[in-house]
Amino acid sequence: MTDATTDRRSETGTVRAAAGGIVALALATFAAITTELLPVGLLPQISDDLDVSRSVAGLLVTVYAVMVAALAVPLTLATRRLPRKPLLLGTLVAYTASNTLVALAPAFGVVAAARALGGVAHAVFFSVAIGYASRLVGPRFTGRALALVTAGASAGFVLGVPLSTALGTAVGWRAAFVALAIACALAAGLVATLLPAVTTGAAPAADDARRTNRARLGVVSVANALTYLGQYTVYTYVALLLLGAGLTRSSVGPTLLVLGALGLLGTAYAATALDRHPRRGTLVVLATVALGLLALGLLFPAQVGVLAAAAVWTAGFGAVASVFQTAAIRTSGASPDVIGALVNATANIGIGGGAALGAWVLAGPGLGSLPYWGAGLVALALLVVLIARRAFPAAPGHA
Repeated sequence: MTDATTDRRSETGTVRAAAGGIVALALATFAAITTELLPVGLLPQISDDLDVSRSVAGLLVTVYAVMVAALAVPLTLATRRLPRKPLLLGTLVAYTASNTLVALAPAFGVVAAARALGGVAHAVFFSVAIGYASRLVGPRFTGRALALVTAGASAGFVLGVPLSTALGTAVGWRAAFVALAIACALAAGLVATLLPAVTTGAAPAADDARRTNRARLGVVSVANALTYLGQYTVYTYVALLLLGAGLTRSSVGPTLLVLGALGLLGTAYAATALDRHPRRGTLVVLATVALGLLALGLLFPAQVGVLAAAAVWTAGFGAVASVFQTAAIRTSGASPDVIGALVNATANIGIGGGAALGAWVLAGPGLGSLPYWGAGLVALALLVVLIARRAFPAAPGHA
């Protein structure tokens, strides 16, 4: 299939016509996001078993994210001529190997090395997946397609991390990683079966337009990084916050399950808003996350208040990935794969930086201060969106 053929198909492609591919990408995204975030729910068990502090155990999220942030763009450029589908399958095989090695690791250093392998896979996976999703449908349906693929990430929050946390609490954290390795292998099989092949390539814009579009892409990337930095300063240590509010270890998994389910509300909102009122939708989402985090800080450690604030926070965050992926693709500041790499890299700069910042806050100001740091950083992202009207236009195609 030629690039021209692909472009003609994408101009008329609907979400319904691309349903099989979107489902495959969503399932693969579920496995990927669960791999990235599983340590979040099992930090107490991992730190106890491997005899490291909880803040050090939290760095398992950081080392993963650092690999993604450092390698997403260079690996995407290095693999830009490779067929997309086999490349995506290769990342799922690497996820499977990473989770298997974590489950068998005898010491913390081996766990960290295995997580680094997962980070390398992640650097390629999301960069390819974002561009892949945008190629399956026409431009009018980009927001909806990305929101549906991102529903796989929300399902990782809703089912993957909570159920794996519950399994790890019941029978040991290593069993949770074994189960996740099996899930990644199954996802690879589904991608091989359901996902159609696409080609790479996009016509470059004129020089002046390209410079303008790249500037807008840069603004979207900065806002993306700030949002994830604020989110993961807090979310990396959400199990500790829940325990600090009086929940038992056995109830953390089910609580995360409920909170993750609320994230689907945000994903559903993104699917309806981003193809109609993207700027307004972005502002609503970021304001909801910031206010939820602020309320969490004000109400901690009161259990009912913490749970109510966390519900608002996580419901809002369910839309964040769709918001920034769609905004970045619509800038046309680079090819879809390079845009995917930038979104992936800046999100993981935020994830890794947030885990590290959260570890510093834990060791200094303390657990109760985490939500205030997160709220402040998301508020900065909201300010960027308010100022940058051209990067976040009121309607698709009106930048």
